[in-house]
Amino acid sequence: MADHKILGDTASKTPNRTTGGWLNDLTRARSAGPVLADHPAPGTGLSTTAVHAGTHDDPRTGAVGTPIYQASTFVLNEHQYESVEEGFARDRFIYSRYGNPSQWAVQEKLAALEGAESAIVFSSGMAAITSTVLALMDKGAHVVASSDLYGGTFNLFNQEFPTLGMSCTMVDSYDFDAIEAAIQPNTQMMYFEAITNPLLKIIDIPRLAEIAKRRNVRLVVDATFAPPIAMRTLEHGVDVVIHSASKYLNGHSDLIAGVAAGPRKLIDMIWPRLLNYGGSLDPHACFLLERGLKTLAVRMRAHEESATALAHYLESHPKVKKVFYPFLKSHPDYATAKRLLKNGTGNITFVIEGGDAAALRLVNALRIPKQATSLGGVESLISLPFNTSQATFTTRQRADVGIDPGCVRLSVGIEDAADLIADFDHALSAIYAEKENAYA
Repeated sequence: MADHKILGDTASKTPNRTTGGWLNDLTRARSAGPVLADHPAPGTGLSTTAVHAGTHDDPRTGAVGTPIYQASTFVLNEHQYESVEEGFARDRFIYSRYGNPSQWAVQEKLAALEGAESAIVFSSGMAAITSTVLALMDKGAHVVASSDLYGGTFNLFNQEFPTLGMSCTMVDSYDFDAIEAAIQPNTQMMYFEAITNPLLKIIDIPRLAEIAKRRNVRLVVDATFAPPIAMRTLEHGVDVVIHSASKYLNGHSDLIAGVAAGPRKLIDMIWPRLLNYGGSLDPHACFLLERGLKTLAVRMRAHEESATALAHYLESHPKVKKVFYPFLKSHPDYATAKRLLKNGTGNITFVIEGGDAAALRLVNALRIPKQATSLGGVESLISLPFNTSQATFTTRQRADVGIDPGCVRLSVGIEDAADLIADFDHALSAIYAEKENAYA
């Protein structure tokens, strides 16, 4: 069995670029961040944590909530100079690309929600993915990844990796024998998604973690579809968890952001990549994300309530052929979902009779869901894989990954379940009545 080198191990040599200077010395224990951001929640419940962790009132005016620190640079004093000299620049506010109080507030809230030592925010989910993956892998390294990844990640592994001397083997996330067989002597990472898109497979993360630990490789999981209210991914043995914070974490479809959370030592290894690639999140976006996180727990309950009711309705409709929702007993991963997820989410995928033409008529007939990509917002969003996420696929290629004609992706918002059901009932009745009338 190969003895894989894992960046960040105590056995690994600390890279020269992170010893002293402006970056981070990884050779000693680290605190959670600047004293300014040391604001734990006054309770242990996830809703209490979402509201209070990381948030600090303005010390000058007493204003409730973290101010927007709209500053590019900060006055230096002996503490900043000492931090720079000792190699702990991340621990002090020097320049907003390196760190900003608005960033630290939301980072501490995210770390508390995930049960992580540290978290770092980025200007997009792809910035988080790219920075994390490249920070934890060497040139010439190999990653084992799911074959049904988000398109941006898929392109990173298949288009960018070869130019960097890296390689990727993609495997069926259900086939654990194939996953283990794909691990090579130069494998440094396994990369999977907690819930896949669009078929909403629930991945057995503890089993992946067991393989990763036994084979001495890092396990990084994109949990965008499973925010910490639904699943605290790190508790299942994951090394670093990533989110597109544009989705459920923010929840209002008004910003682009990403996050990585995990042990402080690994997050400190990722931070220099943030500096090098320029993926910093601006203070106002940090404010919006922190505001969104405060309602995460109550929003997720509303998403689940409406999505569960709508999924049951769709499953009972004679014109709906399949419904993929993890908390339906008909879902192939229902048992795994019940074991790993604390609650459901707002994502439903379903297939209707009549193929893609009927699906297109359906989305045009609906009044509440907006035709748009993305997910996790307070408003319901609907899209069709054949002309959005898998538009470049042939019909055969879509079939090979389980996407049948008539497939519809739905992100259920927090609208009332009764209104959503009534809207779908009206739209489904209308489109099939139109077809019947056309043949009359």
